[in-house]
Amino acid sequence: MELTRSLYGMTLTELEEWLKSQGQPKYRAVQIYKWLYQKRVERVEQMTDLPKALRDRLEESTVLLTLQEVTRQVAKDGTIKFLFALQDGSTIETVIMRHDYGNSVCVSTQVGCKMGCKFCASTLGGLIRNLEASEIVEQVMWCQRLLDKTHERVSSVVLMGSGEPLDNYDASMKFIDIITEPEGLRIGQRHITVSTVGLVPAIYRLADEKRGITLAISLHAGDDETRQRMMPVNKAYDIEQLLNACRYYFEQTGRRLTFEYALIRDHNDHLEDARKLAHLLQSLPCHVNLIPVNYVPERNLTRTSKNQIQAFVQELQHLGINATIRREMGGDIAAACGQLRAEHSRERV
Repeated sequence: MELTRSLYGMTLTELEEWLKSQGQPKYRAVQIYKWLYQKRVERVEQMTDLPKALRDRLEESTVLLTLQEVTRQVAKDGTIKFLFALQDGSTIETVIMRHDYGNSVCVSTQVGCKMGCKFCASTLGGLIRNLEASEIVEQVMWCQRLLDKTHERVSSVVLMGSGEPLDNYDASMKFIDIITEPEGLRIGQRHITVSTVGLVPAIYRLADEKRGITLAISLHAGDDETRQRMMPVNKAYDIEQLLNACRYYFEQTGRRLTFEYALIRDHNDHLEDARKLAHLLQSLPCHVNLIPVNYVPERNLTRTSKNQIQAFVQELQHLGINATIRREMGGDIAAACGQLRAEHSRERV
């Protein structure tokens, strides 16, 4: 199915070029961007300072709202998870997470995922398709409109939902360009985190672009044998290749890296695993984010005990590694990546 062009899929420069092709002055692009991202209108006809002929042209050739809310879950801690239907009927998830420092939105970048990580629900069923930049932007806008009702704002964005952002590189980067535009949402680059399983060529490309974002690496093991059992990507890019790319990223950007480590009972949670991890990362400016694994019905994995989690983080800290345990959010709903979509798919069977 061919997707209708969305206003949310154009950078300010692209919108200026499109307007020029329509015989319109360049400054109209800033007007439209402010209507879209600052006043957050839901219909083109609300852009009242545009000529009617231009509004009619926009109505004819573009769309604004394409996502349809399928279901919503609200956790006791304020976490809100959405399941959205796209124009072609595919579904994706988006999450609002409330922190002391502000509201973070976790967006999906693909429908499904082909990376095959053994602990993740997003990969169940494989990759359906990449999302367009507009479809990623619209997830943030949906959340911002909801937060507008309580006079709040999206303060940070994480590309950690369903899919591998660097496998949909161009759309993911275009999304970042759009939401960081000063005439638009004005979310700072330093408030954006991109999570990756470790696609080494894309990490080098991202490093050369010298963006100010945070890069989060899904590592989950301190040796190739353990990592390969959990993450098929390790067959293509082993830990040495991955860490060399991470060092290059730090050299080019000066940005400290985050390493995500999902603790899985009797797979990667012994103190010897902590020592291997510390040895790998000792020379790299980084932070380790320890994640108690979420239960997924289709996976035979259980989370590490609280005592063992504490012992693991203390061992890392003792060995000089900056490490913390991720605060669990949305524990009473299907908050893990892919869970709500998987539940919805099972119910439809």
